[in-house]
Amino acid sequence: MSSIMSNLDLGQIAGAEKPAAEAAAAPQRTAKPADRKGWWWGTGRRKTAVARIRLKPKDGGTVTVSRRDGQSKTIDEYFTEVRDRSDAMAPLRVAGLEGKIEVVAKISGGGTMGQAQAMRLGLARALVDMDPTLHAAMRDAGFMTRDAREVERKKYGQAGARRRFQFSKR
Repeated sequence: MSSIMSNLDLGQIAGAEKPAAEAAAAPQRTAKPADRKGWWWGTGRRKTAVARIRLKPKDGGTVTVSRRDGQSKTIDEYFTEVRDRSDAMAPLRVAGLEGKIEVVAKISGGGTMGQAQAMRLGLARALVDMDPTLHAAMRDAGFMTRDAREVERKKYGQAGARRRFQFSKR
């Protein structure tokens, strides 16, 4: 019985007969075409914040954030804290495209930190649609994964989501 097993290749039995180079190669991504006006789109979400991002290549590109009420501000005016501003602009820094891309973001809902992280996800998705070679860098930096954590709802008969009312024996 052992002589039979020694003559057989276990890889052929399992059907895993692939060359090493073919197995190691990642699937080739193709660039998605821009819309009629030359924009690439990406949507990012975090908690209750939603950011819809449009971008296109342009020398001396600007980053503009517009709200639902029609206000339009630069990124420095909109995100006053350095933490939020650098978080929102991180995909451009990783791609090395700061000042080379025009970005227009429509942001709604949530707080400033959630909006900045939603903008980061939307910007990374739009950049990957424009140039698929950036996917590995964005994935390694952690920009392609949506953070799914949400606030747990308050339950009836309790003070909060998990907090109970104080127990009184008498």
